[in-house]
Amino acid sequence: MASHLELALLYLVAAVFGVVVCRSLKLPPILGYLAVGVLIGPKALGFAADSAGVSYLAEFGVVFLMFVIGLEFNLPKLRSMRTLVFGLGLSQVTLTIAGAVLGNVLLAAAFAWLGRQWELSWQGAIALGAAMAMSSTAIVVKLMAERLEMESEHGRRVMGVLLFQDLAVVPLLVLIPALGAGAERMAPALAFALVKAVAVLTLLLMGGQRVMRWWLTLVARRKSEELFILNLLLVTLGLAWLTEHAGLSLALGAFVAGMLVAETEYKHQVETDIRPFHDVLLGLFFITIGMKLDMRPVLEQWGLVLLLTLVPVVAKAVLVALLAWAFRATPGVAMRTGLYLAQAGEFGFVLLTLGADNGLIAARWMSPVLASMVLSMLATPFVIMYSNRIVMRLHAGEWLLQSVQLTSIAKKSIRTEAHVIIAGYGRSGQNLARLLDTEHIPYMALDLDPDRVRNAAAAGQSVVFGDAARLPSLMAAGLARASAVVVSYHDTASALKILHLVREHAPRVPVIVRTIDDTDLEKLRDAGATEVVPEAIEGSLMMAAQTLALVGVPMRRVIRLTRDARDARYRLLRGYFHGADDDTVEELQQERLASIALPVAAACIGQKLADLALHAVGVKVVSVRQASGRVVPGDDELLLAAGDTLVVSGLPEPLALAEEKLLRGS
Repeated sequence: MASHLELALLYLVAAVFGVVVCRSLKLPPILGYLAVGVLIGPKALGFAADSAGVSYLAEFGVVFLMFVIGLEFNLPKLRSMRTLVFGLGLSQVTLTIAGAVLGNVLLAAAFAWLGRQWELSWQGAIALGAAMAMSSTAIVVKLMAERLEMESEHGRRVMGVLLFQDLAVVPLLVLIPALGAGAERMAPALAFALVKAVAVLTLLLMGGQRVMRWWLTLVARRKSEELFILNLLLVTLGLAWLTEHAGLSLALGAFVAGMLVAETEYKHQVETDIRPFHDVLLGLFFITIGMKLDMRPVLEQWGLVLLLTLVPVVAKAVLVALLAWAFRATPGVAMRTGLYLAQAGEFGFVLLTLGADNGLIAARWMSPVLASMVLSMLATPFVIMYSNRIVMRLHAGEWLLQSVQLTSIAKKSIRTEAHVIIAGYGRSGQNLARLLDTEHIPYMALDLDPDRVRNAAAAGQSVVFGDAARLPSLMAAGLARASAVVVSYHDTASALKILHLVREHAPRVPVIVRTIDDTDLEKLRDAGATEVVPEAIEGSLMMAAQTLALVGVPMRRVIRLTRDARDARYRLLRGYFHGADDDTVEELQQERLASIALPVAAACIGQKLADLALHAVGVKVVSVRQASGRVVPGDDELLLAAGDTLVVSGLPEPLALAEEKLLRGS
């Protein structure tokens, strides 16, 4: 028998191997955890035993998953999505469970007509239906985030349903054990469980928020990251222990802990600190789920497994699509919503195991059902990847709708030249648009919020519904004719996609990217961003400027200090480009920027910047925009080529000398 150390090493090797393979294939890591669990389990290769200790440790993965869900649960978010959450989400979960019970009744009747007995009770059908109602939050959210669909029409509906499913787990964790108490004891057991749940939750939620804020503030004042993380673990596991000893579940206590922390100012820090524990332990949970899968009956009953995979997936996709359509989604959006939510979910495994532990589902059904759930999750990345083709094949009008959308974008931009394409029309995008309007500079804004687009377009603003991270939308907006592209929302993954598309199809168009801070500044610059504007830095500079002015520092000095701070951060703000209105004596004596384009006949072509010694005449090279459109720092070893544009900084006379030296030599 393997020692504890050998078992731990085996789990780590298996987990690393599974994640590496999935990352290489661009699949969610969850699938890798499930696959290696199947391989190393006692019912396959037999490398690891499904021990109680490992299973209990894996439960911590569910605990931290529920904690993270609790962190995301807040009343403002719920209120803004109430129709999707409590309308579409509630309908989906309720009708899925009702459909499972109805299907069980029909199967029982059919088996009785054939003279055979159907062994699944109505309580077991509820447990099975509850497991079927869950979809994979981890897989779907990750794939939608990568595809930049979180704010799309179907993305918002998918998130609404997933949020309700996560919330529905809490009462289902109470309901399923009560269903296993027996017919005569079920009602008292269920009533007692609900009374305990209400009592514990009321006690925790009424005074828990104040206690949680006071405690975390006390810990944070010690300024110890180690102590802060230890207290997070203590709070999460402590409340999980409390609810378990109250006869409820570990997951319920963790959910409450997350809710309490979510109402404090430490929410975002907690999310960052808890993520490693959550991901690692949840991976262990999926490995143990895979270990429960017995491949022998699966191979022997492959027809049943295939049937259990296809029927629930198709039925669930159709049900969700019909419900989304009933809640006023277009046919294409409704179909995408159904396809995205058709698979089984991580909490489906939890509820299925809970049903089996309480005697509601026969042990011999576990392997086929588990296998069908795993197969549905394995198929999800491919279903989502080809969802657009599937929808277009099933609904002929969807192609026409997309064509009309692109045509409407092209129609608005067809007569514009040298315009600015604004990706995202939130507050930052709208403020930029107002300034561009003031200077009579044309712009075209793309946004994925239909309400915002409708209201702004009705007000006469140049905004259309479209995804700036998709090439057809960018080209329809006139990318080839644009003077600049501005990514006005802070999403690094989306910005990188837009940068790649612009560099590939319009390399001479500059791109300005907005970020929260300077964490991804170099990554975005390396991807081709002409300039990156960190929001936190700009906010701190404005706050500093207001503070200095209010305490009596002369405004001229305040402006100079903030300009110097920007000079140290931004390449393109080290000085300014001279214009016709910069004609005062003071402005003529200030350092400025100049752009010098290098034609084929320029004297400096093929030379290094160091050889030109521009610093000797009092000029500094800020950056070089190469012929490909890529902006690079002005390093001494950089070789100059025809088509490059140098951005140089200096006083007027030295700049004139530098231009003469670059173009005609000296």
